[in-house]
Amino acid sequence: MKIAILTQPLHTNYGGLIQAYALQLTLKRMGHEVFTVDRRRRGQPNILIPKAKAILKRAFLRWALRRKDIPTLNPFWMTDEDRKYISRHLTDFIQHHIQMTELIQSSKEMEGLAKRLFDAYIVGSDQVWRPKYSPCLSNYFLDFLEPTDKAIRIAYAASFGTDVWEFNARQTRRCAELAKRFNAVSVREDSAVRLCEKHLGVCAVQLVDPTLLLNAEDYRVLAKKEEVPESAGKLAVYMLDRSRQQKEAVERLASDLGLSIKDLMPEKLAWETTRKDIEKCVFPSMGAWLGGFMGAKYVITDSFHGTIFATLFRKPFLTISNKARGLTRLSSLLKRFGLEDRWVTSLEEVKKEKINKPINFENVFRVLEREKRRALKFLSDAVGISS
Repeated sequence: MKIAILTQPLHTNYGGLIQAYALQLTLKRMGHEVFTVDRRRRGQPNILIPKAKAILKRAFLRWALRRKDIPTLNPFWMTDEDRKYISRHLTDFIQHHIQMTELIQSSKEMEGLAKRLFDAYIVGSDQVWRPKYSPCLSNYFLDFLEPTDKAIRIAYAASFGTDVWEFNARQTRRCAELAKRFNAVSVREDSAVRLCEKHLGVCAVQLVDPTLLLNAEDYRVLAKKEEVPESAGKLAVYMLDRSRQQKEAVERLASDLGLSIKDLMPEKLAWETTRKDIEKCVFPSMGAWLGGFMGAKYVITDSFHGTIFATLFRKPFLTISNKARGLTRLSSLLKRFGLEDRWVTSLEEVKKEKINKPINFENVFRVLEREKRRALKFLSDAVGISS
């Protein structure tokens, strides 16, 4: 069967990239020909908002609080070549490991996708159903397909990213109409089951993120292909949102554990600095990112996928609440695997007993094997639905 996967634009988001890789590989192992739709925004609007926030924050610190150690920023220093340079390792990963369609940058161009005669379309995973993250929300409900199109329509572990309904009235009406055309709907969080029923009028089942459909060995093989050495015995830190307070707390924790720190993100983010620091903005390769988890002695993260990979590699970890990126997905994940006690609101409040408390990974993996079987059966049944 020829299948198209529609997920969020693939760029420098490790979680977004690795979930796309995992779902495509899973379907290929089931014997299908699989393409991930190269759906992207025109320009870089996703960069402008965090950049503007960083500039305003720095201006406040420098001028209102007279923090002369805070540098001013040139908000528009990055060119297209600069962006390609800092993301080159992850671009290589996409080119070598994810089979993509042609570039599509508009809803009009999406209509041409239907002419490719795919047998099935799978929407997911990641926060594909969160309005502020998706280029055109109704595309992620397959609005480019005619009602009479015989292709199978599936949502796999689609996520709203929050337990609050963020669609406006027009989006709700349109997406509810489109959702009812799906042959099978699964979502990533337990709260999303309720949101689908209440606002879209469809029944959904909760299934695990695609990254959990593969085994730790699959990721070890992927990392070794890049010949990246593991960072043995270190405190791996994968923080999507960083503050000075968090950095200081991580350093104290590393000292308490007697470990050196391995940061799995660039030393600086582009909108936090200027061109003179461009080398510090380069994203590590996917192999280096995976290797950081593989060799870690302990993991600190505020990320959904960071939590997953700490778990897959059986590493003791703490997950810090990250309200800006949605708490629902983390709470749902940790609850499902009995890991709620690994969640903390801040590192400053962490007691030594929590840091050193062992994790019952045998129980975690018993649950995971059961959930994996459910997910694979869902996919097998869904793509086998007679149209």
